[in-house]
Amino acid sequence: MNLAARTFVSALTLLTITATAPLAVAQQATAEAKTATALSLASIFSDHMVLQRDIKLPIWGHAAPGAKVEVQLAGATKEATADADGKWTVSFGPLKAGGGPLELAVKSGDETVHMTDILVGDVWVASGQSNMEWPMKLTNDAESEIAAADWPEIRFVDVPNVVAATPLDSFKSAGWQPIKPENIGDFSAVAYFFARDLHKELNVPIGLIGCNWGGTQMEAWTSREALESSDTFKEALAYADKEPTTDDEKKHRQDRPMDQPASLFNGMLSTVIPYGIRGAIWYQGESNAGRHEQYAELSKLMIADWRNRWGQGEFPFLLVQLAAFEPGGDTWPFLREAQTETLESPNTGMAVAIDIGDQKDIHPRNKQDVGKRLALAARKVAHGEDIVYSGPMYKELKVADGKAHVTFDQIGGGLKAEGAVKGFEVAGADGKFVPATAVIEGAEVIVSADGVSEPTVVRYNWAAFPDGNLFNAEGLPAVPFRTSK
Repeated sequence: MNLAARTFVSALTLLTITATAPLAVAQQATAEAKTATALSLASIFSDHMVLQRDIKLPIWGHAAPGAKVEVQLAGATKEATADADGKWTVSFGPLKAGGGPLELAVKSGDETVHMTDILVGDVWVASGQSNMEWPMKLTNDAESEIAAADWPEIRFVDVPNVVAATPLDSFKSAGWQPIKPENIGDFSAVAYFFARDLHKELNVPIGLIGCNWGGTQMEAWTSREALESSDTFKEALAYADKEPTTDDEKKHRQDRPMDQPASLFNGMLSTVIPYGIRGAIWYQGESNAGRHEQYAELSKLMIADWRNRWGQGEFPFLLVQLAAFEPGGDTWPFLREAQTETLESPNTGMAVAIDIGDQKDIHPRNKQDVGKRLALAARKVAHGEDIVYSGPMYKELKVADGKAHVTFDQIGGGLKAEGAVKGFEVAGADGKFVPATAVIEGAEVIVSADGVSEPTVVRYNWAAFPDGNLFNAEGLPAVPFRTSK
């Protein structure tokens, strides 16, 4: 059995925050979430929703098989006929942001569905594990932040935690809600701060679709078909499909059904596809650190899978790199490196959180800066703004006179550090890394160490909880790196 198969069902030690979250069995009937009448809209549609601007908008639902359905939105009328399974779909738009709230009316025979207070702006899916799920009520300055959270043009909907063996098409929730102090306490802090900063800059409504679950692995958020397309994951899939034989295997399968491949893609994500979105923000990786050598491939596979299923082109995908956390151990630097490699996919961006971690807590409470850095990435990747949106990223290594000269992209107004530059190590031909002296000279960092006369490799912040202090003038931290593997 390969590493993927052996470790896929290993017990996780990460703290999750889902003790009270609803858990549904794989065979949960999607009909439970439908209205009692034959005519219904998909559960992602409700009063107060935000529709994505500037794209074709799919709107879908159910009616009696063969029934004629009429849909009205923004002064336009579309018609459809429900198929043999009762599903119907129409398309509107593109619509522009702004203007008064819209209404959506759906009619079939004597049945009608009517939704009000609909805004047009930018919609983002907020997905991942516990650091994305982490609620406002547990973040830094929670009391004052929640009291100030009164944003009628920022709305959210939270998809409940559900696992399924096959894709579901509906969910139960309170529907879309405008953000108010009384409803934001249990919602994702990262998503809220991201939306708040983006709304302030863009002055358009922002919609957030919360679709996250603590302690979960990336395989669970990826479709079965995508995983089967790669030889890397076929054995792990076969192992996960195998009937458990030992008591440990049986216990794990019963306690953590959310570890199954595609289980959360099926139970949660599929219920909101293909709702019109601007893009996705993603904070995950802690549960995959033990299999970091697969993570870059898996990330690219999942991103391509989501984009293909949404059918809205290569929408922006913005991720958060793992924050500093000492118990993360030797695997975390490699997982961060794999996250950086994810940026090879088009229209991706990354918020670096290496400087705002907590030494002993896997859930750092500073979600404000995480949201801010994701918003910067969105302004660049999704909206094309000419801004500094990332900290310094390794560009090139040159060696001269026994010293390593490291250059960077994304230096903005220049490289800086508080006090002596920390966090650099260097190795010679023997491959043994030693702490290095590093000095900023213009756009370079000059790295050297006693006993290493011919440096061959440099690395920076290569630890679970490193102490590096290299930033650009805009205050964004340098991305951890090694110059060669």
